[in-house]
Amino acid sequence: MKNLKFQSLALAVATVVAFSGCTGLGKLVKNADKITYKVTPDPMQMHGDSVGVSINGTYPAKIFPKKATVTVTPYIKWAGGEKALKPVVLVGEKSDAKGQKISNAKGGSFSYTSDKVAYMPDMKVATLELRCTGAVKSKTKDLPAKKVADGTIITPLLVKNDEKPIMAKDNFQKTIPHSVTGEIFFVISQSTVRATELKSDEMKAFKEFITNGTAKNFAFKPMNISAYASPDGELDKNAHLAEDRAKETVKSLMEWSKEKLNTKDKKDKTLNFAPGTAKEFYNTVTTAEDWDGFKKAMEASSIKDKDLILRVLTMYSDGPTREKEIKNLGKTWPELADKILPKLRRSVLTLNADENSRTDAQITAALTAAPDSLSVEEMIYGATLTTDMNTKLSIYKKAESKYPQDWRCANNVGYIYIMQNKLADAETEFKKADGLSANNPIVKNNLGICARWRGDRKAAMDLYVAAKSAGTEPTYNMGIIEIQNGNYAAAVADFGSENTFNAALATLLNGNNEGAMATLDKSNVKDDAISFYLKAIASARQGKADGVNNNLKAAIQKDASFKAMARDDAEFIKFRDNADFKGMVN
Repeated sequence: MKNLKFQSLALAVATVVAFSGCTGLGKLVKNADKITYKVTPDPMQMHGDSVGVSINGTYPAKIFPKKATVTVTPYIKWAGGEKALKPVVLVGEKSDAKGQKISNAKGGSFSYTSDKVAYMPDMKVATLELRCTGAVKSKTKDLPAKKVADGTIITPLLVKNDEKPIMAKDNFQKTIPHSVTGEIFFVISQSTVRATELKSDEMKAFKEFITNGTAKNFAFKPMNISAYASPDGELDKNAHLAEDRAKETVKSLMEWSKEKLNTKDKKDKTLNFAPGTAKEFYNTVTTAEDWDGFKKAMEASSIKDKDLILRVLTMYSDGPTREKEIKNLGKTWPELADKILPKLRRSVLTLNADENSRTDAQITAALTAAPDSLSVEEMIYGATLTTDMNTKLSIYKKAESKYPQDWRCANNVGYIYIMQNKLADAETEFKKADGLSANNPIVKNNLGICARWRGDRKAAMDLYVAAKSAGTEPTYNMGIIEIQNGNYAAAVADFGSENTFNAALATLLNGNNEGAMATLDKSNVKDDAISFYLKAIASARQGKADGVNNNLKAAIQKDASFKAMARDDAEFIKFRDNADFKGMVN
């Protein structure tokens, strides 16, 4: 009886062994080390906040069971945890299951692209492991787990918060230009300046400009006087008449200025206007026949034969012929003599002057002693006269208090807060500025920085797009978001010709290692520890051990924290056995 039971058990074991051999799973497990895998990228890389890989696997001939289904599941493993990626299913040539076919006789290959999983800081030091399970009907066997890649490169996280906020500019002018024009009219064929003309409305503003400008210490420029004769009468006579009118105009102004400004033929050194003593102060130009003035006056008139007269001016170029043809129109000439010609017998006076604003020293002193005496332009300008951020902030706050409706004041307070990394305070000010000046591209750019710092890249990008007309700053700021989103070519384009750390980082991430180092060399951070660290990464990507060692050494000498960073950085995996590298990071 016992012999019978023993024979039955032996038969059962033999049957199982025979079945296992029949499924081919045992042979597959036995030859698992002959299966090859190529992972891209290796090491794994964080790209746009996520990690994903592509795997190509190759099975040699005669090991993949014809009826088997093999499920391959990649796992990202780190100290204390792991994350499974989506599996890929491989099937033998006689399997009815769905999957990528692998021939038994010839072997075969498969390709796989994982889904993307969110990067977690624990994944910085990790491995990619494949776990495969073969199945034939109800029978299963696990292949030995196999490490196929390391992880994880996180170089995009080096991106700096070096956004470019925009300061609202002042409209302060150190010299304010002023200009005034006056007219003196003459009786026909005369050049005498009548007393009534100097009191006319045309000259009242002109003289007030001189008087007030003298009191304000304007810097007067030479006066331009254009004297005219109307286009009637003899040309030579009119030429002399225009010259005499210019002379009499200068003479009358000199007499008036001596009396009014009390210069008494001596220039008062406190005044910048002294036409009473300086004939060279006057630039005179004369016109014997003012046909241009005549044409303009005709075009603006409602005289009956207006079109005929304008046609005469077009048809004939010489004065005598024009005058003859116009007189031939009969009754028209008396009307011209009454309404048009008197306004052409004139001198036109033009005077320009510069008003000097407060000096930088005066503005700086007033900002402390009497800020309420300053205009908003003076206050905003005054803030540019110091490099101290706290002083600037104090000035902009004073300006905001006095001029609460000027969006620039709130914007510039927010600008200083951004520079001081005070996000909440900056955003409050920018929102205030936005309320005062809706759709202002400068404010939109600055609000975009706040949104990005809060982690809302989409809102930030929308704000930067709306701010593009503000200048190059919004586009630069978009480049930072493109780095974070993994769009490295777009980031390079956004940074343009900027030579900054972030521009170099984008260039490296986009595959141009030499270009990245060249950008750093032209930047104002070329001697910073992080710049040497990025150069070490560029050298590692080129396989240059000397470049890695030299640049990493410089980075660590400037900032010892880069020693631990380099020790775990997957960028340097291939150099971890290098004696010089070990000596630096351990």
